[in-house]
Amino acid sequence: MRDTVVFLGPSLAREDAERVLDADYLPPICRGDLAKLPEHVRYVGIVDGEFYQSLSVSPKEVLKLLRRGVTVFGASSMGALRAAETWKLGTIGVGQIFTMYRDGILDADDEVALIYERDTYRKLSEPLVNIRAALEMAAAAGAIDAQEKSDLLLRMKSLYFPERSHQALQAISPKLREYFRTAPLPDIKRDDALQLLHTIPEMKTLDTRRTVPEQSDTTQILSNP
Repeated sequence: MRDTVVFLGPSLAREDAERVLDADYLPPICRGDLAKLPEHVRYVGIVDGEFYQSLSVSPKEVLKLLRRGVTVFGASSMGALRAAETWKLGTIGVGQIFTMYRDGILDADDEVALIYERDTYRKLSEPLVNIRAALEMAAAAGAIDAQEKSDLLLRMKSLYFPERSHQALQAISPKLREYFRTAPLPDIKRDDALQLLHTIPEMKTLDTRRTVPEQSDTTQILSNP
């Protein structure tokens, strides 16, 4: 039985996740899911979660898990939100999006919200954090200026989250459409999810080292009468 569980959905394809970390992958987290985890689970990664379809997981549920001695990681989407709320109490926040929420650069849940196909998790809209990253990238490259970046971000923020997309953004900015003909679109939700998957085994290795006695101590114990 695996001791690691990751709640994952549209932020990262499961086959890509499985190439990085051996874990039990569960659908986006909902209210009550953490309480259902079996006792042998010692590490939990929260990436994606339900926002509007179901009740979202609460910070109190995360705290209960931490009190059980479970190590909880959060990144990318719902995980970044809950980690920003509970990192002082033990949750390990990972990635750019967590940092932006923790530092107050972002404060709205809909920055990471999107709609997706229920069965395949294929994205049907684009989260605002990825659109922000695209605008930052284009401005850094000189494709748009600072005022255009600010104006375009306000336009996209004014849209209801299911209507946000790179297509909608580029429809109102020919400069961006031209720039992204050759430049890759950034996906920081995906990047942060991958970072979380790499962080979990690093933490597990540290935990193992803490629990295994050093060689000198072992030798002394064995040699004592």
